[in-house]
Amino acid sequence: MIEPNVLLVDDEAPFVETMTKRLTKRKLNVSKALSGEEALATLKDNSHIDVVILDVKMPGMDGIETLKEIRKDFPLVEVIMLTGHATVETSIEGMRLGAFDYLMKPCDMEVLMEKVNAATKKKRDHEEKIREARVQTILKHR
Repeated sequence: MIEPNVLLVDDEAPFVETMTKRLTKRKLNVSKALSGEEALATLKDNSHIDVVILDVKMPGMDGIETLKEIRKDFPLVEVIMLTGHATVETSIEGMRLGAFDYLMKPCDMEVLMEKVNAATKKKRDHEEKIREARVQTILKHR
């Protein structure tokens, strides 16, 4: 599989820097955003992002609001929610809104990598099915 393209979204800059180094070492292409608004702008500018690793608790636009916008504007992008303040309600809400999965901070890097790889595969498989359907449509109309 081609390296996953990940967008890491968290309002804590030191956490973002540390995680970026750890994920880059594991052959991920990492983009960074320090807010929900910045994440949405990054997604608009980069159509290659496969997975968003999204913090739930952020000032301004929180993770749940950001997730809603991602689902609306970028339906194929998978989202893994991360939080240091997990509540059952928030995780249920995130999953109901279409998050791929939900992990507690600090998360085990191997578990996170498994989730990122599975989410990337899901997105790319979905994109491939769409491409195949388009080709079939074009061939039918010849």
